[in-house]
Amino acid sequence: MDDMLKKHCGEFGRWQLRHFVLTSMAWALEAFHTMVVIFADREPVWRCVGGSGDCDVCGMEGGTWEWVEGKGSSTVAEFGLICGEKYKVGLVQALFFAGCMIGAGVFGHLSDSRLGRKGSLVIVCILNAISGCLTALSPTYPVYAAFRLLTGFSTGGVGLCAFVLATEPVGPTRRGAAGMSTFYFFSGGIAALAGIAYIFPTWRALYIATSVPSVLFLVFVLPFVSESPRWHLVRGEVGPAMQTMRAIARSNGRDLPKTALLALDEETGQHKCTSTKEAAIITGSLVDVLRTPLTRARLFLAVAINFFCSVVYYGLSLNVVNLGTNLHLNVFLNAVAEIPAFLLTALLLDTFGRKPLSIGTQWFSGAFCLVGGMMTAYGAWKTVRMVCGILGIFGMAGTYNLLFIYTVELFPTVVRNAALGCATQAAQMGAILAPFVVVMGERVPFLVFGVCGLAGGTLAFLLPETLNRPLYDTMAGMEEGEGAALLS
Repeated sequence: MDDMLKKHCGEFGRWQLRHFVLTSMAWALEAFHTMVVIFADREPVWRCVGGSGDCDVCGMEGGTWEWVEGKGSSTVAEFGLICGEKYKVGLVQALFFAGCMIGAGVFGHLSDSRLGRKGSLVIVCILNAISGCLTALSPTYPVYAAFRLLTGFSTGGVGLCAFVLATEPVGPTRRGAAGMSTFYFFSGGIAALAGIAYIFPTWRALYIATSVPSVLFLVFVLPFVSESPRWHLVRGEVGPAMQTMRAIARSNGRDLPKTALLALDEETGQHKCTSTKEAAIITGSLVDVLRTPLTRARLFLAVAINFFCSVVYYGLSLNVVNLGTNLHLNVFLNAVAEIPAFLLTALLLDTFGRKPLSIGTQWFSGAFCLVGGMMTAYGAWKTVRMVCGILGIFGMAGTYNLLFIYTVELFPTVVRNAALGCATQAAQMGAILAPFVVVMGERVPFLVFGVCGLAGGTLAFLLPETLNRPLYDTMAGMEEGEGAALLS
């Protein structure tokens, strides 16, 4: 397929650009459902009432204090998640990411098998819209926590399905830059969320406002998105795969010869002929990944690096509530800080390669987090610590989207989403841990984030470089191709 894209269809023409933009819009939806808790679960401002100058919030003395914006301003105010109940804020966030971890594994498998990339994306968007709206109707904290868990289950499949669907029709020399660009939509979603939260200050209205876009995406965007031709090919559906390739060539103003046929990499390696009507269905699972030493080592490393990266990224994102400045502005600035990181890594990706960039960005983030951990929360040092946090998320944001394209290139099509789903599950485990790290004080979170960044960068030394390497279709094709590369 890579050969056909390079020689006949075009690697990134008008068709891929349109398909990429439409598919990547799903990342903004994931940002809404993931980061909405920053505003929905915030602790609002309170004040003493009745002339009392020394009211005790934790004592819960009736009538001595009140929430300035009212109980409906956040879940903390409505469900009383303060003092001894404050841990429940981190717990509900951890439950959401636990749901993401489960959903990433489930939909990673389904998108490689029966549902396909587009089918899985349709299902997760439907579930997101339903569970998000139901969350707004939660009468009690346990119900709220349960709906956040369900929302996490569907959200866990959004990013990985959208990423693979957006990048698989792109040619090998443009795939890295395209893959890195998907995260512009995630950061843009976070920035937009700050504005939406300003317009809808109550938590129930905010959940509705952030769920409606999923419905709009289903109705107005997904009908114009095509299924991945690579998925059709490994499922033995050569006809639909060729139909998509012809559409790509036609839209890009290129000429695809009628005699050109698609074949799996293992078939071309063995000089076999593939019929345009029917081919054998080739499937794979995580068992196949673990059975093969080559992919097993890659999976373990990808899992560990994604875990460390997620602890830092989500930890720094959630830690804005502890900085003591304007929450809406902080969230917006953090989102804006991610965008130049994506641009920089996209520009350098094909020059320096995946491996050096993944090492450098993680060490950059880890170093500034360690510096932030040495700063106090007083005077000018408070501002320095905030800058260290922004630079930390700058570096880790560059790593986070780089890891997606890196993981995609480390595994063949037949198990790609399953492996990416496993790595995403590891990232969600890190995200589960992040809220609990955030409540560990002022300096400790930064120090933990710093150590994680340095550890992730060190592990990246053990991964192979994938720059300008083929995107394999099958396990046999990868083993044959990698073996030939080593011999050469």
